[in-house]
Parts: sequence; structure tokens; C-alpha cells
Amino acid sequence: MPAQEADRKPYDADGSVVVIGPNLVGAKYTLAVPAYAYAAGLKDFSDIHRFAAELNNSIYGIEPGNDGNRLVLRMLKQNEFGLGDFKLVESSEQGELAQVERAYRSKQPIVFLAWEPHPMNMRFELKYLSGGDEVFGPNFGGATIYTVTRKGYSAECPNIGRLLTNLKFSLRGESEMMAAILDRHEAPDIAAAAWLKANPTATKAWLDGVLTFDGRPANSALSRAAAPPRLGGFEHWVISHKIPVGEAMTVAIDTIKTHGTFLFDGISMVIRGMVNGVTAALRMLPAPALIVAIAALAYALRRSYTLTAFVALALLFILNQGYWLATLETLSLVMVATLASAAIGVPLGIAAAHRPRLFAALRPVLDLMQTLPTFVYLIPTLVLFGLGVVPGLISTVIFALPAPIRLTHLGISSVPRPLIEAGEAFGATPMQLLWKIELPSAASTIIAASPSASC
Repeated sequence: MPAQEADRKPYDADGSVVVIGPNLVGAKYTLAVPAYAYAAGLKDFSDIHRFAAELNNSIYGIEPGNDGNRLVLRMLKQNEFGLGDFKLVESSEQGELAQVERAYRSKQPIVFLAWEPHPMNMRFELKYLSGGDEVFGPNFGGATIYTVTRKGYSAECPNIGRLLTNLKFSLRGESEMMAAILDRHEAPDIAAAAWLKANPTATKAWLDGVLTFDGRPANSALSRAAAPPRLGGFEHWVISHKIPVGEAMTVAIDTIKTHGTFLFDGISMVIRGMVNGVTAALRMLPAPALIVAIAALAYALRRSYTLTAFVALALLFILNQGYWLATLETLSLVMVATLASAAIGVPLGIAAAHRPRLFAALRPVLDLMQTLPTFVYLIPTLVLFGLGVVPGLISTVIFALPAPIRLTHLGISSVPRPLIEAGEAFGATPMQLLWKIELPSAASTIIAASPSASC
């Protein structure tokens, strides 16, 4: 592969490896758009800026540090094609494809890093953008994949050498096999066997001139080969009659995505609006004023000059390094997540304290929520809500929610019984008992949940 040329170079120089020949021609690696966006005029790198509003000034990439992401970031930094005001949304291959699927379903334009062969080319009708030769290279970042062996291997094993020389793959064929493995979750050997059975001409070309161990033509031997014996027994029967859990979950998720679009888009709009609103409010304050305010808050809470100086210097260092906007966005996310966790957790904790059966039902759920890492929640939220702050905030709230529920339950349950009886003796209603006795008595314990929820 082109990305491996630097790794191969020293071996080419000393002659320890030999390039047998290309096995795949025409691979692509550049930016792509859905066919409907291409038909609307988004055909070239120079067209991207014209669609800035519809694209939300965003280009979607995969894992941070990936070569393709670095090329896009350099393009944006150098303001090529007037894209200096665009941002690259980095996530993962599956995160990017989930966002493409959301855009594809609603016919929204989207520009993203794509490559062929890959199942995405069968899953979506894509068009690769022209004009990116200076960024990704000619022919849509075209690449040729070569078969490489050690020096002398073909001479020592001419039969295998012949097979390796014959091996030629197509973009479509590789995409089909990758789709079977990645999308349908088939075992690689089963996927390969099914593909070979469906494409006998490819097998015939690969085995041309190749012989078996006893000297017979491999093609004729393969046509007369008996099917491998099938294993029997109870274990094989259980394995061969697998319960279709994966298929059922796929159907369920597809159904939810298809019929719950308006619900998930509405939730996304509300959450994004809250986070953007807090971020905008923080950005209205001059950075020095906000630093002074946060340092003053640190002193008011801890009465420590050392801590106050550290907070101020840390914030100045962040400002100096150019991460002030990112810090404000993170602060907004934490603030909204903390408020959401408290708004959901405190009422649930109060209800659980008053209803022991409810807390008994919640307890294993809370244990599970605190055991699973945040990234586990990101998988379904990314699929349902797409990339951005929304999946991160929802995952953070889910992970932080047990703290306010447990501590509120503890605080309300720990209210001295004589206080409750005194309130009842004076004729207090349940709501008056809650607001005038239980909550004031449990306030310190409930407040202790706030740092936990914001972590």
C-alpha cells in the first residue's frame, strides 16, 4: 500500500524483498459526498465552500491521527479552496458512517473521508470529489496495492509464486467480502468461501497454471473435490442453530432510527441549543474577566491564595496555548450535564427514598450504570444522535446519574424520624414535609452529589 512505502523502502534498497506485481488497481482515498449532493452541484473541492451553510462548515473524518485526517487538517489550516473556516469532525470509522447514514436518510449534504474498496460504496450511492490532487494525490487519491515476498521465495516455491502472480482483486469483490465480514458479521473463512463459490471465474483465473501436490491442475482438482465432512454431535447442532440475536438487534435499531428520527432530532436540537447557548454566554465575557471571576470563586470557596493563584495561572496558560474556546465548550458541556443529572437524579432519589421497592428495582440498574465506562454509552448514542456534543452529553449524564440518585436517596432516608413526626404532628402535608423538613435536612448530602455528577 502507498502508506507502507516508507516501511518497505529499506528492504527494497537492500534487495531483501521482491515486488511480484499489483493485486489491486484503482483504490481511492479522498473526500466524497452522497450522489444527491453531487447532483446538486457539490462535485469538486472548490465547490465545498459554496455549501458551507448546508454543511455546517464541517468535514467528517475518522480516527484522530489518521493520515487522511492530517491531510484534511493541513488543507483547512492553509485555507486551501477557501476552507479555512471549516472544521474537521474526528471520531471513528463507525462514527463517521453513522453520521453519513443520518445525513443520507434525510437527504442532507455531507462531505466525509471515504475510500474504496469498502462496504460504504455498496451501502450508499457515493461520488468522489474531483480537484483534490494537491491534497490526496491524483486519481482521487488513487493507489495500487502490490504483492510482496522475500527474495527468492518464488524460485523456491514456483507453484505458490504462480498463485501469487495470478492473484488479482477487484474493488467490487473486496467490498463484497468486507461487507460480509463487517456488516453481516460472518466469519472470514465463511465469507471468503461464499464469495469464491459465487465468483468461479475469479477462482479459475487465480488457479491458472497452479498444480496440486500430486501434479494435477488445481482447477480440475478443485472441481472434483468433495465437500469437507460436516461435524456432528450436540455441540455442532447448538452452534449451527444460533439464535439470531444480532439480526434482531439490527432490525430493532434500524426500526428505531427510521421511525424515531423526529424524536431524536428534537432531543438533539434542545441539547445542542442549551450547550450552544451557555457557550455563547461564556464567549460574551472577555477572557480576562472570566479568569478573574473564576479565580475569585475559587478563593471564596476555599480561602486559599495558593489555589487562587494556581487557577488563574492555569487558565492563563490555556489562553496562551490557544485552547480557550475548546475550554469554554467543555465547561458548557459539564455545566449542562451537571444540571441535567441533578434535574433527573434528585427527583428519582426522592421517589426512591419514599418507595423502597422502587429503590430495590433501581439499585442493580445504578450498579450497572456505574460499572460500564462512558464509551459504552457512546456507541448507541452515536448511532441515534450522530456526531457532536449531544452523544457526549447524554453519555456523561447516564454515567453521572447514579451519584445524585444514590446521595439524594441517602439524604432523604437519613432524615431523623423525630423531625418527620414533629412535622406530621403540626399537620404538615407530604409536600410541606418534603420542602420544609426533608430537603433542608438532606441538603448537604444532596449537594455533595454535584461534584460527583460533574466528574
